Amino acid sequence: MPPVPPKAIEVAVLDDYAGIAATQFETLKSVFEFIEFPDTLSPYNHPDTPESVKHELVQRLQPFTIISTMRERTPFPEALLKRLPNLKLLLTTGTRNLGIDMVAARSHGIVVTGAGGRGRSGPDSTTQHCVALILGIAKNVARDDASVKAGGWQTSLSTGLTGKTLALLGLGRLGVAVGRIMSCAFGMKVIAWSSSLTQETADEKAKAAGLPVENTESEKTFRVVSKEELFKTADVLSIHYVLSGRSLGIVGGNDLRSMKKSALLINTSRGPLVDEDAIIQVLNDGAIRGAAMDVFGIEPLPPNSPWRTTKWGEEGRSQVLLTPHTGYVQEETMKDWYIEQAENLERWHRGEKLYHILN
Repeated sequence: MPPVPPKAIEVAVLDDYAGIAATQFETLKSVFEFIEFPDTLSPYNHPDTPESVKHELVQRLQPFTIISTMRERTPFPEALLKRLPNLKLLLTTGTRNLGIDMVAARSHGIVVTGAGGRGRSGPDSTTQHCVALILGIAKNVARDDASVKAGGWQTSLSTGLTGKTLALLGLGRLGVAVGRIMSCAFGMKVIAWSSSLTQETADEKAKAAGLPVENTESEKTFRVVSKEELFKTADVLSIHYVLSGRSLGIVGGNDLRSMKKSALLINTSRGPLVDEDAIIQVLNDGAIRGAAMDVFGIEPLPPNSPWRTTKWGEEGRSQVLLTPHTGYVQEETMKDWYIEQAENLERWHRGEKLYHILN
């Protein structure tokens, strides 16, 4: 009798909404069997997640030795990891994933690997998406599109950006990239704040980005201000902050209430950086002109979320532009990430050292 071929190793592929992974994993199908779960279940560690959903998530994942996941989708807190005794390799994307308890994973013998991408030049996907949201909310793109398709025409006046103030909450890589574009392309003045940012550091970042330390009006290209001034002065406030225990809710109700009535708020960073109850109340009250949000406290948004159910822009409410955490969801980036996951799967099967170990 011919020898029985070894049983393929099953790999759970989670949250691949766009169906990108299958093509990149095609050459591995002689060794691995890929089981796809394209729907994201509610986060295990969220207080509103029913026990039935937690049980479903555990039942889904328990059989697998290897899980391929996408950052910012299914979280892996310790409470979930300790219920997955078979899990040995957790593949994620990007160079960090705050949804995975790295310490707990290591203590349970689970190796977590990331995917760094291929280092494409030019503004990255999140930067491009942030600029698109700024333009989209300022120029009424989504609202006017909906009006025209419904048989209407112009809805309201847009707001110009030239000479206005762009306030950056955080001046890291993404903040600098957005500031550079909005300054050079649209003539916006740029101010910035973070808990440890100094003017000297901001000047160094401007210089490294190919910008003068001072602009033609003898003002700093990236002018560092207090947090209070950042919110009070902003015409457009864009959030580019790392989420941590210290930065959770760093944008609170008092900050939001201090903004100009004409101001716009943009968040392509992380939902929990902003007090969600406070921002929804501010927008319900029409206290600022509008907000463009790509990130939320719970993702995907529940069907009954006020972000979905409120009639934004009506009866005095602010304009709201929403996207489903797509700042990083660019075709080239996603393909690169899954190619790197495939490389790590091959290396794991051969017993070789893995790339981008995160824990």
